Amino acid sequence: MGRSRGFTFKQFHINHDRCAMKVGTDGILLGAWAPVEQARRVLDIGSGSGLIALMLAQRSRSDCQIDGVELDSDAVIQARENVAASPWADRVAIIESAVQGYQADPYDLIVSNPPYFVAGQSFSDPARAMARHTGALDSHALLAACDRLLAPNGEVALVLPTAMADEILCISADYDLHGICYTAVITREGKEANRVLLRLGRGLNRCERGDIVIHSADGAYSDRYIQLTSPFYLKM
Repeated sequence: MGRSRGFTFKQFHINHDRCAMKVGTDGILLGAWAPVEQARRVLDIGSGSGLIALMLAQRSRSDCQIDGVELDSDAVIQARENVAASPWADRVAIIESAVQGYQADPYDLIVSNPPYFVAGQSFSDPARAMARHTGALDSHALLAACDRLLAPNGEVALVLPTAMADEILCISADYDLHGICYTAVITREGKEANRVLLRLGRGLNRCERGDIVIHSADGAYSDRYIQLTSPFYLKM
């Protein structure tokens, strides 16, 4: 279904007309890629419509609790409605809060498709502009929140513009977080990557580097993208 009516996945539906940021490839990639299988407590920072939280609920163990923190009141209301209509309403909670002031027990996994602003980009919708401007949650604030809320053996999984991912890798050691996996996202074979799927963990690690191509040269979805997202898309 289109943006005005929401987006139907195999096991749940997302309405997003009251959310600044709509369902998109970034969130779908992170929700399908993040290492949730062994986690018992998960935090989604900037949960928006609840998309990533619900994707992780579908992929996680039955005793996994997933909390989403979201600052925008309209998005919180809609995300709660999306959760209530899903099969996992008993273990997904949406909390209205800025993550900077959010307090909770440590999480095994923290995920985020954080706000960012692309130079030269403008938005007619003030809520969309706020959701996409790094002034709301810059790299240091995001890493500080992850450091404070992450369990000792936990991991952080992010989807970011390439420049922001490189910045986070440069400063993450200041927050006792280090790169585990850096996966460049190439929208079409032959193009430069403009997004990164990034995993961080405690302690020094060897950072594995690779890439994922979404579309092959002929425009078809790549085999890897299909494998990653087929549990969610209706037509895969």
